[in-house]
Amino acid sequence: MTSPLLQPPQPRTARVIHHLTWEQLEELDQSLQEFAGVKLIYLDGTAEIMPISQEHEDFKFIIRRLLEVYMEEAGIRFYGRGGPTLGNQTLKARNEPDESYNLESKKAYPDLVIEVTVTSGGVDKLEGYRRMGVQEVWFWEDGTLAIYALQQGTYEQASQSNLLPNLPLDLFCRYITYYDQYEAVQAFRQALRQQGN
Repeated sequence: MTSPLLQPPQPRTARVIHHLTWEQLEELDQSLQEFAGVKLIYLDGTAEIMPISQEHEDFKFIIRRLLEVYMEEAGIRFYGRGGPTLGNQTLKARNEPDESYNLESKKAYPDLVIEVTVTSGGVDKLEGYRRMGVQEVWFWEDGTLAIYALQQGTYEQASQSNLLPNLPLDLFCRYITYYDQYEAVQAFRQALRQQGN
């Protein structure tokens, strides 16, 4: 019989577990391998099990595609890292970003992390990313993009990306919520090319 702790969370519900050692976190991670569609986040003894919905995946996909189109059109060298598990026992932090990128060259941790927030819980994701030295974290939630830039060891909310200062955020955000993903990518690419002329 499966423990209630190991039941997959119901859609849009995050479960928070306190007072876990790193070893217990690793055991929990192994137990969750059989469940598709969950993310496991950890900071200083608190773990959060987050469900991944179709809405989450749709936004993650379109944000990734639009961002990559922009970087291709702007001639920015990037390395997509996807959503690997980041962190370690020494940092006492573990995050699973939705998407992540290195700009210009590959590095141990990404320069840019994207998080799509459909549900939220009790772990401070920014603190985990701060410990990893991630330069920018973008949160997409309820139709709004919030950018946090690492400034002298702390995150400050920014109105524009420091890493991609020429990215037209108004245009970018408009196409995130466009009626059709394919059409959004094509229209965004065309708009970028028109702005470049």
